[in-house]
Amino acid sequence: MAKHKVEEIRTVALVGHGAGGKTSLADALLFAAKAVDRRGNVDEGSSVSDFDDEEKKRKFSIDTSVLHLEHKGKQVYLLDTPGYPDFVGGALAALNAVENAVIVVSAPNGIQVNTRRMFKEAGKRELARMVVLNKLDADNIDFEGLVDSLRNTFGKSCVLFNAPNGVGAKFTSVIGLLNPPPGPSAPIDLNAARSQLIDAVVEADEELLMKYLDEGSVSAEELASALPKAIATGSCIPIFCTSVKKDIGIAELLEGISQFALSPAQGRKRMLVQKDGAGTKEVPLEAREDGPFVAQVFKTLSDKFVGNLSFLRVYSGKISSDQALVNERTSKSSRNTGLLQLQGKTQQNVTEAVPGDIIAVAKIEDLRIGDTVGTAAGIGHLPGLSFPTPMFGLAVEPKARGDEQKISGSLQKIADEDPTFHVNRDTQTKEMVITGMSQLHLDVVQHRLKRRFDLEVITREPKIPYRETITSRGEANYRHKKQSGGRGQFGEVHLRIYPLKDEGIASKEDFFAKFAIKERFEKLRVDNCRYDADFNFGFLDSIVGGTIPNQFVPAVEKGCRELLERGALAGYRIQDVAVEVYFGKDHPVDSSEQAFKTASRIAFKNAFLGAKPVLLEPIVDLEVTVPMGKTGDLLGYLNTKRGRIENQESLPGDLAVVKAKAPLAELSRLAADLNSMTGGQASYTMDFSHYDVVPGNVQQQIVAKAKVAADEEE
Repeated sequence: MAKHKVEEIRTVALVGHGAGGKTSLADALLFAAKAVDRRGNVDEGSSVSDFDDEEKKRKFSIDTSVLHLEHKGKQVYLLDTPGYPDFVGGALAALNAVENAVIVVSAPNGIQVNTRRMFKEAGKRELARMVVLNKLDADNIDFEGLVDSLRNTFGKSCVLFNAPNGVGAKFTSVIGLLNPPPGPSAPIDLNAARSQLIDAVVEADEELLMKYLDEGSVSAEELASALPKAIATGSCIPIFCTSVKKDIGIAELLEGISQFALSPAQGRKRMLVQKDGAGTKEVPLEAREDGPFVAQVFKTLSDKFVGNLSFLRVYSGKISSDQALVNERTSKSSRNTGLLQLQGKTQQNVTEAVPGDIIAVAKIEDLRIGDTVGTAAGIGHLPGLSFPTPMFGLAVEPKARGDEQKISGSLQKIADEDPTFHVNRDTQTKEMVITGMSQLHLDVVQHRLKRRFDLEVITREPKIPYRETITSRGEANYRHKKQSGGRGQFGEVHLRIYPLKDEGIASKEDFFAKFAIKERFEKLRVDNCRYDADFNFGFLDSIVGGTIPNQFVPAVEKGCRELLERGALAGYRIQDVAVEVYFGKDHPVDSSEQAFKTASRIAFKNAFLGAKPVLLEPIVDLEVTVPMGKTGDLLGYLNTKRGRIENQESLPGDLAVVKAKAPLAELSRLAADLNSMTGGQASYTMDFSHYDVVPGNVQQQIVAKAKVAADEEE
């Protein structure tokens, strides 16, 4: 039997900007709950949460760590997440696995870029939110201004749950506002703060609101009873005050989490997508032990001692350690070698898991982040997890000869663990390209390669993932004829090409409903048409009378697809194009699949180059926070980088946030430039937005450079 009931479980993600003290807070909570014998310390390298060698060296979190504690009959799972935007993938995955988000704010630094992002992401997932104001023992804290900035930025739902009796050296205890003692001193009006708390709580309870309006007061017990509902609806986002360094406010925060955080039964219901005839339907999952077993993978780890570890959040049903697990994506059943409960790097076997439990399973192959796991096939699947597109790239090759095969598999293992790190081989240059969120992100990957797999790599300048497309229709034909003494080669292909983006085609449904139709292409053989979502590419077969025999039509399509990867203008992937093959010729002896592949590829290239081709470049959304006095410098800098300013706001603490769109190609030195410009006081986030046409003069330079590189290879 499971040790805890569903109603007694709390799942909490500690999120916020880097250097806010999340990991130290996690260590303090574990020690306060007596979950560990010795309190961990980040600076000393003894943190329970930051146990990875790279984390110890850099003294900040790189991965999400899974922790747990018990307090007053409640089982609390803590997910300590990375705070720097470079490692945002782990934080986003953690938010998908919990009911509650605790946003940790550094009092000296105030609200930073990732603070706002995590607050917003938690809201999108309808999580219960709490805020922790940490490091209130620091000097020069404007506490009232800090609380005002939280309320101005995140809304009036943010209200103090407790207040410090002072700040800096005077901070020695916290004052609870549910039932404050008479006459304490504080750096804020306690009566006004308590009124704000009451207003936020009663807003979610109509009966309590009426009583408050009629009688003018509510008891501390009534407030405490109504608080979970207010937190669940978002009408109340309680603010807790702490100093981890001085161990102040930790016990009160632990009490608040165990008493007021939502259980899996109270939190947002996850939706299970099931087959429904030809379509699908969404079924809400109840957090009940007697329901079907459904869990989702939110983290994976390749451990040199244990092998593959897959971290699961259980949403429905109960599982025992001897039950087989079924991956809904592959329908493959795997033997369960046991259920593990994690405390950082420490593992403990458990016999059962119920909704709300966060466990790990070992040595089960092909479990990926986002996979739905059950004990029977066909249960349906939970929606996959979404992550930012990594845009910072480097070409890599092994430093030592003979490591070519080893490097590919090793990088793929890291990519399996990190959804914001990708590895692929450039089909044009034959180079292996790794992409991540930033230079720092890829530096960490390289260090892990060395430590885990004893691999060192040589890197070259960032690769910008340009794309090629056309802006008008085109037409071409090509006859491939070759005679070499024996059987020759012969294939002739005539085709037309169309820009799909201009037609508003961006999906398979659009393609077959609006484009690949008889009304547009009278001789179209619809059953032979194909669509590829990765390239937004369509293949249309309008061949009449067998001018290209049916057995060679697939070869024609293959030839076109080869060019999609190679590119025609500057060696970049082609997208947003449809090809209509309508005529050709064959030879009864010399025609072959290879001949038609070659003919179609060259015909496609000729048509492409005659259809006003353009290069597309990735545009990113930037959000940069800088000191107010540096705003002018930042705006000037972004203008030189072809940036387009979209919004500019003032923030408390003499800061400004600038939102802009800019080409990725111009931002390879963004981190270094911002540090130089602001003395290290700037922070930023960068996410992929869309592809846009490269300006003509820039395109000429890129094409010329690609031609020189191609000539050198020849």
